[in-house]
Amino acid sequence: MNNEAEFEQAVTKILELLGEDPQREGLLKTPSRVAKALKFLTEGYDQNPHEILNQALFTSSNDEMVLVRDIEFYSMCEHHMLPIIGRVHVAYIPDGKVVGLSKIPRIVNVYARRLQIQEQMTEQIADAIVETIQPKGVAVVVHARHMCMEMRGVQKINSTTVSSALRGLFKKDERTRNEFYNLINTPAPSHF
Repeated sequence: MNNEAEFEQAVTKILELLGEDPQREGLLKTPSRVAKALKFLTEGYDQNPHEILNQALFTSSNDEMVLVRDIEFYSMCEHHMLPIIGRVHVAYIPDGKVVGLSKIPRIVNVYARRLQIQEQMTEQIADAIVETIQPKGVAVVVHARHMCMEMRGVQKINSTTVSSALRGLFKKDERTRNEFYNLINTPAPSHF
């Protein structure tokens, strides 16, 4: 979004088409606010997930599952530009390398902060981890609410969509897959 003035003009036109008065006190700064908000909400286009992961890649002898669960995310559907709100669980089994734990939620944000469909975002997160860390396996599960289903269309409030992407051992080995699903479905301790 390089040309903010052009973007603000487009938002002003949208307000007019909605029957609003862009000169109304409450709307005077709306075009600028919308431009800034959308720039933030789509900043994932300007980020490289492989660079983020490579910044914190470390040699490790660990070969047990690493799980970061309940990562909150906010995205927008590419069909209606309405919010998608949810949680992501990401696990991988290292093969000589581990990544700094904070990088996993950052990768989620890279893909969430683009116009998205949930199924594609799930695949993109898994593939970025596979390509960069080259683990023995990766599992990603996304639970989300889609405002395009709740606010318009079928208007089904609180419906949840679940998508998954399994790679390597998580796809091939039932025990590994079951361990992952058991861990993400176990309630977190109350002291967290």
